Amino acid sequence: MNFDIITTTEQLQQRCDSAKTQAAVMLDTEFVRTRTLYPRLGLIQLFDGEHLSLIDPLEIDDMEPLWALLRDQSVIKVLHACGEDLEVFQHHAGCLPTPMLDTQLMAAFLGHGISTGFGALVKEYVGVELDKGEARTNWLARPLTAKQLDYAAADVHYLKPLYETLLAKVEATGYMEALQQECNSVMLRRIKPVDPEKAYLDIKNAWQLYPSQLAVLQKVAAWRVREAQKRDIALNFIVKELHLWKLARFNIKSRAGLEKEGFEPMEIQRHGNRLLKMVHDCEHIAAQDYPAKIERLVDFPGYKQMVKYIKDVVTEVEKETGLAPEFLASKKQIHQVLSWAWKHDRKEEKRPEMLKNWRRDLFEQRVLTILDEKA
Repeated sequence: MNFDIITTTEQLQQRCDSAKTQAAVMLDTEFVRTRTLYPRLGLIQLFDGEHLSLIDPLEIDDMEPLWALLRDQSVIKVLHACGEDLEVFQHHAGCLPTPMLDTQLMAAFLGHGISTGFGALVKEYVGVELDKGEARTNWLARPLTAKQLDYAAADVHYLKPLYETLLAKVEATGYMEALQQECNSVMLRRIKPVDPEKAYLDIKNAWQLYPSQLAVLQKVAAWRVREAQKRDIALNFIVKELHLWKLARFNIKSRAGLEKEGFEPMEIQRHGNRLLKMVHDCEHIAAQDYPAKIERLVDFPGYKQMVKYIKDVVTEVEKETGLAPEFLASKKQIHQVLSWAWKHDRKEEKRPEMLKNWRRDLFEQRVLTILDEKA
């Protein structure tokens, strides 16, 4: 396949001007994230049906022509399994590609599993078997090898015929509006800002802690998020999650205590005094200001039975629609329903995904009936 490597803003502007004349463009990104909090962008692939461009962000001074294309509402941006790509664009461009269609979601509306890979779909619908040998490569290295470039180009070259085939099939099923709603929901989840003050809720086994201990965990977890954002370092390379939990659980107040509980020497050397100060500071928090004890859904009466009842509904809808059960309602989405019913008093602003958009007509009446009758 033919492609051009784009290394200047002028070249980028020309290719983006050309792309804006098309109804849809194919997009993909290659990035590296090992110790960093944010993905480090190594390459962007753009195919408008006429020109296939491998855009080098390490060489280009001003990427605004591409960012403008992402924002252009007249051009559909097509990606596959877009979650991490959206994170890349949100961080580096400050925007998301809109409007956007994801071929993995398109395939899901045709009965495929929600995690069906690009290679499997290309093989089934395009009849080409892709070489995935460069999937775990260093995209920040220069120069990129011919094999790396071919691999990157193939991801958007074959995305176009895959998209066109899936588009016709989804249109025939009548799911186009639902598809757009699902793609929009994916984007909304990706731009939801991180709240450092709620980071403690994501710490494994936080539910085991008492409110006084949660006050410590909340403080140190929020600090860790801000430190990671400031220094662009992955959370566990600041301080390991388990060590934050131990700090709160055992109320550690000395460097000897940190050593005893297995904190790494670098954690103690760099952050030990700060961590210990935060533990001491929490002694001055009034009891009424402690975070509430974490309620686990599994501890609510009837949890297992209610999950089974809802899964039975999902099975019914699967038979009616032919859509995969994990796409119709994942375990997380079922838990959202129970949290909404049991913890949030069914507040409209907390309405779960199973009861919104295209899923609403499929599930609302049946699920609400179960919640009312089985409570």
